[in-house]
Amino acid sequence: MNRCAEAAAVAASGPGAGVGSAGLRPPIVPRQSSFFPPPVRNPFVQQTRLGAARRIQIFFLGIILLPIRALLLALILLLAWPFTAISTACCPEKLTHPITGWKRKITQPVLKFLGRAMFFSMGFIVTVKGKIASPVEAPIFVVAPHSTFFDGIACVVAGLPSIVSRYENVQVPLIGSNCFKGILRALQPVLVSRVDPDSRKNTINEIIRRATSGGEWPQILVFPEGTCTNRSCLITFKPGAFIPGVPVQPVLLRYPNKLDTVTWTWQGYTFIQLCVLTWCQPFTKVEVEFMPVQIPNDEEKSDPVLFASRVRNLMAEALRIPVTDHTYEDCRLMISAGQLTLPMEAGLVEFTKISRKLKLDWDGIRKHLDEYAAIASSCKGGRIGIEEFAEYLKLPVSDVLRQLFALFDRNHDGSVDFREYVIGLAVLCNPANTEEIIQVAFKLFDVDEDGFITEEEFATILQASLGVPDLDVSGLFKEIAQGDSVSYEEFKSFALKHPEYAKIFTTYLDLQTCHVFSLPEEVQATPSVVSNKVSPESHEESTSDKKDD
Repeated sequence: MNRCAEAAAVAASGPGAGVGSAGLRPPIVPRQSSFFPPPVRNPFVQQTRLGAARRIQIFFLGIILLPIRALLLALILLLAWPFTAISTACCPEKLTHPITGWKRKITQPVLKFLGRAMFFSMGFIVTVKGKIASPVEAPIFVVAPHSTFFDGIACVVAGLPSIVSRYENVQVPLIGSNCFKGILRALQPVLVSRVDPDSRKNTINEIIRRATSGGEWPQILVFPEGTCTNRSCLITFKPGAFIPGVPVQPVLLRYPNKLDTVTWTWQGYTFIQLCVLTWCQPFTKVEVEFMPVQIPNDEEKSDPVLFASRVRNLMAEALRIPVTDHTYEDCRLMISAGQLTLPMEAGLVEFTKISRKLKLDWDGIRKHLDEYAAIASSCKGGRIGIEEFAEYLKLPVSDVLRQLFALFDRNHDGSVDFREYVIGLAVLCNPANTEEIIQVAFKLFDVDEDGFITEEEFATILQASLGVPDLDVSGLFKEIAQGDSVSYEEFKSFALKHPEYAKIFTTYLDLQTCHVFSLPEEVQATPSVVSNKVSPESHEESTSDKKDD
C-alpha cells in the first residue's frame, strides 16, 4: 500500500479517526488584535429622526425662513459674481501663476465678507477658536471631520485659501452660467480630474509646488478624509496634504446642535433635503478650531503616512472620538454590497488596513464580495451561518466543518460577515492553497496513483476526514470532474477557484501528523521516498510540512 493510502487507512481506522477528538486536532491560532473589528461600525450612515413636534416646528418656521434665506443666498451669490469675474479675468483654465496685484487686493476682502454673509444668511452662528497660521508658518490647512458640504465655512473663516476640488465642479452652473464656476476659480483651486490617469500624480506635484512656494501661493485647504462621515470617528487620512513635508495646521469642525441637519453621508438625507432642513432652523451652531501648527520631523518628512497618522491622532484626541482605518474605498464596497442585495454595511472592511496587511487590491476584494453575496444574499442580515456555509461547500455539518467555520468566525458570534470572510480566505485558505499543498492533497485522494481521482477515492478520503461514513459527495465531485474522474489540472483549477476547500482537502495532513506524533517514538516511521505522479521528479516528503495558519 502506498503512503497516501496508508494515510487514508490511518485516518479512517486508527486513533486519529475520531475527527471530533479535540486532542488530536491542531490548535486554533489566536486572533490577531490588529484584525479586531473597528470601534465604529459604520461612519458613513446618518439617520436623523424627526418627531411630530419637530416636524410641525420645521413646517411653520420654513414658511417664513426658507424663502427669505433662499433670496438672500441668491442675492449674495449674484453680488459675488462680478468680483470673481474680475479676479479670474484673462486667467487660464488651469492656473500656472497665483492671482496677485490689484486683482487680489480688491476682490479678496469683498469675497471674504460675502462668504461670511452667505453662511450668516443660511442661519449659521460661527465660533472661531485658536489662531490662524500665516502661509509661511503653515502652507497647508487639514480640516476634519468632513461631514457636509457646509464644511466650506472653514474655507471662509481661514481667509479663502485654495482648495482641492474635482475638475467637474468648475463646470457646474448654480445661478447664471458662470457664477459658481467663477467663485470656485477665484479660490485658485487644485483641480483633480477623474478621467486623467495621471491626475493623482499631477495633483500631488501641484500641492508640492504651491506648498513650497514660500508664501507666493495662497495656503491650501484639504479635507484629508476624502469623503463625508457622520463625525463619529476620524477615518484614514489620505497622504496628499502631508507629502510635501511642510508644516500643517489642523482645523477642527464641530456642529454642537441638538438636531443634526447638516450631516451628508452616503446613506441619509439628500443635498436638497439637508439644505431645506437647515434653512428652516432658527440658527445652526458651528465651531471652527485652529490647532497649533504641526511640524514634521525627519522621519515624517520621508514617510507622509506616518505624519498623517500622528496629525489624525492629535485631532481625534482633541475631538474625543476614535480613529478607524475606513476609507473612501469602503464607501465603494458599501454601494456594491447594496447592489448585490446585501446590507450596505456588509462592504465595510476597513479597506486600507485589510489591503495593506493582506496584500489585497480593490479588484480582489470586490471579487470576494461577489463570492460572499452568492452565499449570504439569502441569509437574514446578510451574514453566513454554519448551515449556509455547509450548503455552499456541498458538505454536511460535521466537526471538521465546525472547526473550519470557527476559524472564519473571528468574534465567535456564530456567523461570518464579509470582513471575516475576506480575512479567512487570505489568512487561512489562500496560504494553504499553494501548488505544493495542492499536489500533496491530490496524491492523498489518488489512492491507486494512476493520476486520476475516482468518485470512490474522493468519497473515501472525505468520509474519513470529515468523520461521516455515509457522506454523499456526488454533487461536489460533479462540480470538480468533467467526466468520470478528476485529473490534476481539474483538481488544481477547482482548488484555486474555491480556496475554502483548502482546509478540507488538507485535513488528512493534520490527521496524519496528529496520529504519528501521538504514537511512541519507536513506532514513528522515517518518511520514505515516494514517486510523484503529478510532478515527474521524485522528492522526499516529511510527515507533514504544513504550517497551521
